[in-house]
Amino acid sequence: MIKRLDHILHGYFSRDARDDRVRAKLVETLYTQPASLAIGALCGMSVATTAAWMTANVWIWLAAGALNLVALARIVLSHWLAPGGKRRSAQVLERVYEAGAFSYALLTGTIAALTIFLDADTHVQVLAFGYALAYGNGISARNAGRPFIAIGQLVLTVVPVLIASFAVATPPLIVLGVTTTLMIFAMTSVTMTVFRTLKEQIFAAEASAQMAERMRELARTDVVTGLVNRAGLNHDMVEMLMVLPEERKLALFWLDLDRFKEVNDTLGHPIGDKVLGEVAGRLRSAAPESATVARFGGDEFIVVAQVADRAESERLAQALADAISRPARIEGHRIDAAASIGVALLPDDGPDMDTLTQGADLALYHAKVGGRNQICFFDNSMTRELVRRKEIEAELRAAIQRDELSIFFQPIVDLETGRIRTFEALVRWFHPEKGELRPDEFIPVAEETGVIITLGNWITAQAAKACAGWPEDVTIAVNLSPAQIRAPGAALGILSALRDAGLDPRRLELEVTESLFLDDDANTARFIDDLASEGVRFALDDFGTGYSSLGYIHKFPFKKIKVDRSFVSGPNIGRKSDAIIRAVAEMGATLGMDIVAEGLETIEQVQAVRAAGCTLGQGYYFSRAVPDYLAAMLLSQEAGRDGSERLVG
Repeated sequence: MIKRLDHILHGYFSRDARDDRVRAKLVETLYTQPASLAIGALCGMSVATTAAWMTANVWIWLAAGALNLVALARIVLSHWLAPGGKRRSAQVLERVYEAGAFSYALLTGTIAALTIFLDADTHVQVLAFGYALAYGNGISARNAGRPFIAIGQLVLTVVPVLIASFAVATPPLIVLGVTTTLMIFAMTSVTMTVFRTLKEQIFAAEASAQMAERMRELARTDVVTGLVNRAGLNHDMVEMLMVLPEERKLALFWLDLDRFKEVNDTLGHPIGDKVLGEVAGRLRSAAPESATVARFGGDEFIVVAQVADRAESERLAQALADAISRPARIEGHRIDAAASIGVALLPDDGPDMDTLTQGADLALYHAKVGGRNQICFFDNSMTRELVRRKEIEAELRAAIQRDELSIFFQPIVDLETGRIRTFEALVRWFHPEKGELRPDEFIPVAEETGVIITLGNWITAQAAKACAGWPEDVTIAVNLSPAQIRAPGAALGILSALRDAGLDPRRLELEVTESLFLDDDANTARFIDDLASEGVRFALDDFGTGYSSLGYIHKFPFKKIKVDRSFVSGPNIGRKSDAIIRAVAEMGATLGMDIVAEGLETIEQVQAVRAAGCTLGQGYYFSRAVPDYLAAMLLSQEAGRDGSERLVG
């Protein structure tokens, strides 16, 4: 019977390809509580010794002595083999446990059966049989992780009692035998149910871990080139610094493709993306195998590698430049690429990664100023970038006072109805002498210097005033910087701006990025809670590009998730990006959240994200960012259109 049971239960496992992994985890459950095994063994020793002493029967004394030896051996082995000690194979752990468990169970059942055969004192029979029954049932749940062992112990404990009951054959014992038999089947069912639950939980945990790992890799990978992105670069640089030998240096090469904008403008973005992919492949080939190659953004790449000295870094920089400069033919077009390269060394040019990166950035700036297609190494005289940043800081403070800044509004459209649901407020700076300055030129400076707090409050106030004149079903979205959120009184400043504009807090949406939560700051949580309690809505921006975590969505009251444009547009968009969008959309539908697809430029992209489950869309297909009067005109035109007409076609 036991052999047949072994075949059935082991066959149940063998049908699953993940048997070894799951079996190892479940075998560990047998050793996770050595204290409970010791308590059970001591109880069994007490019962066996008492039964032998009360009956004074030699057979019971022999069985009790054997049980005591087995129990002591199991106590010692359970502590010796407990998890955390020397690693042993699952098969060894299981066989050792089986030998002790089956021996102990059989001896327990045998002692109970002998008290029945010998017609011992009623109290002794109750003691022996009661312990056997309790042990068999209890072990069915404790060892359910390995059902063959659990059910085997139950059978070995109870079968001797059944034999004795049916052999003596008094009416009470016959009833006892029948009910005990039924109990075996009931406890077997319980054991298998617990086992299946444990197994499914292990599978679910493994699937979750694998998904988390895939998401981490995706968050650290640039979709266009397959290189690591900024997040992946930061991760790799930290690891490289931790293992850097004292006699070695860390060289950071910051590359910027020269005149790459001309490729995009003349040949189109698809060709431009293929050029980036070609450059990425060449950098991988030219860089040492242990180096990290990353796309930092746009047409900029970073290579980080260990070098012995400056001479080796010079040779590597030249090798990278030569690799890029080789002509390439992409879709019939001859591409002659070149790059400006800035280089900095650690520890020569700085004691940490931040300083190293700043040094390479400054060196790159000088390389581009020097005529492009140049290699420039950092030296301490390079202060121009710092001067430029201070100049921008001073001019930005003055620009806020002189009203040189403007707010433009880009619509976010309902993909089902085609109506404008929200406008995103975007700041523009029209310098009286330098012309329009890009946000990526002054926003980073504003964040570094703290000007972003004043700038952010001004943007919120202007956006709220504009929204107050729109229809009540249209909301305004404002991006918030982490520095702005963490400033003292940030929530009160926003509420004050809403009151001054006469805007209902429920019509304001604040967009935050995942980088805000990396420090898990209590002030951030308090800021969100304070505004959410007043009705202000929150959206998670650029989802999937940073340290994405479902924990943010669970912890904070987000009403909207904006899927980053990298999952929507580009030549490498395919099944993976579509599956991610569908998964996020399904999650949003379940949680009652809107899902916004950013960067929509074509009707095909609109139809694709709508089919994937996104509820809202934003991008040039609908409209670029426009001044407030054009935003009002869009709303007016929408109100005048027939209800059957839709922007999305």
